[in-house]
Amino acid sequence: MSIAPKKLAILVAGGPAPGINSVIGAATIRAIVEGIEVIGVRDGFKWLMEGDISHTKELTIDNVSRIHFRGGSYIGISRSNPTKDKKHLENTVTSLLRLNVDKLITIGGDDTAYSALKVDEMAGERIKVVHVPKTIDNDLDLPHGIPTFGFQTARHIGVEVVKNLMVDATTTSRWYFVVSMGRKAGHLALSIGKAAGSTLTLIPEEFPGDVIKLSHMVDVLVGAIIKRLSYGKSDGVAILAEGLVERLDTSDLESLVDIERDAHDNIRIAEINFGEILKYKVQEKLKQYGLKVTIVAKNIGYELRCADPIPYDMEYTRDLGFSAAQFIINGGSGAMVSIQNGYFVPLYFNEIVDPLTGRTRVRMVDPSSETFYIARRYMLRLNQADFEDPHELAKYAATCGISLEEFRKQFYYLIENDLLYKYLKEGKIKLATADSNAVYKPLPKTKGNEPNDINGLVVDQVKS
Repeated sequence: MSIAPKKLAILVAGGPAPGINSVIGAATIRAIVEGIEVIGVRDGFKWLMEGDISHTKELTIDNVSRIHFRGGSYIGISRSNPTKDKKHLENTVTSLLRLNVDKLITIGGDDTAYSALKVDEMAGERIKVVHVPKTIDNDLDLPHGIPTFGFQTARHIGVEVVKNLMVDATTTSRWYFVVSMGRKAGHLALSIGKAAGSTLTLIPEEFPGDVIKLSHMVDVLVGAIIKRLSYGKSDGVAILAEGLVERLDTSDLESLVDIERDAHDNIRIAEINFGEILKYKVQEKLKQYGLKVTIVAKNIGYELRCADPIPYDMEYTRDLGFSAAQFIINGGSGAMVSIQNGYFVPLYFNEIVDPLTGRTRVRMVDPSSETFYIARRYMLRLNQADFEDPHELAKYAATCGISLEEFRKQFYYLIENDLLYKYLKEGKIKLATADSNAVYKPLPKTKGNEPNDINGLVVDQVKS
């Protein structure tokens, strides 16, 4: 009796991200060229962990060769978590073996990376496992400057949405509070805000400590609105990373909403109308100063996840899919795929696990980086210079109808509790631009052009 040839299985778990189909297509084609049969496991771990092996699809060159243009997932997706119950983990491995699978490519974010790690441990030498990092949150622990696939497309579309909201805000004299996806880290929100030139962006990494008071966020937003009003501007767009919810004082949150959690024990942030909560609290605070501002809360995220990928992500995911298949065909296992300086580099699971939590590490925005500093320089919000200029401060106080001293008393704590100013004071933010002679050299004067002057950098958008 002949032995059936072993197969390569591909599954997608977590949330959608642009470029999934390109990974599936690239990996499938690479494996088939080597004579390996490929199957797609439908709906992530959902059926495998129940011992059901009927939800699979044969992947061929014909049916995957053009799917890279499309968003979504050709083989479905789910957040089902096989690691919470040992029986589910055992079922997953057994189901794969019953399907005659000895190679598994998982596509997903940090939770799926952890699931892949546990499947790899449970399967031992019986199944090779490789993970392709996918998330629009850009928060997997890849080397600095290397994005997760889907992030670039999500940012591209997010910027288009925010650009239109900025025009609408100016036209109708209103504020938009835009909550951007990013369950823990603020990469997506900050990148959208920085690229679009939104009035300000709030991310969890800029706040000290583990817990953020709701009143602290409210005061940052109120301060920005007051600053704009003092210059005759009643419009603005604030981008808010949804990861702020995870850091909120639970007593603040529980007093406002019932908290739901997903299969990985994460707060179901989409079920919390965070933008509306902040809108209500900000308007309530402004009313104390006799100020009435129209605010509209909007979420962006779901419309980003299944968008058709831009060429960057299509090309990037072709590299990732090829590398994942080649690595596993060559006998590699227990690693996450990365492309560094144009070359494939495996990041082994034991390298990406946080020894304190036992889970895969999450890459956060570095608030001491120069890129964050630059983003902040272009935001409009209360800053250190405002409190050092009595004329500016008097203007803001007059807008609120309170004394200068009272304004300082109510808002200066924002500066004292801002990591940017803390790190600047401690010398932790190394500004390469400040040390470079090149950036201070004026360009040759030509007719109709003024010299380039780095000292003319806009501090914030007060008059824009």
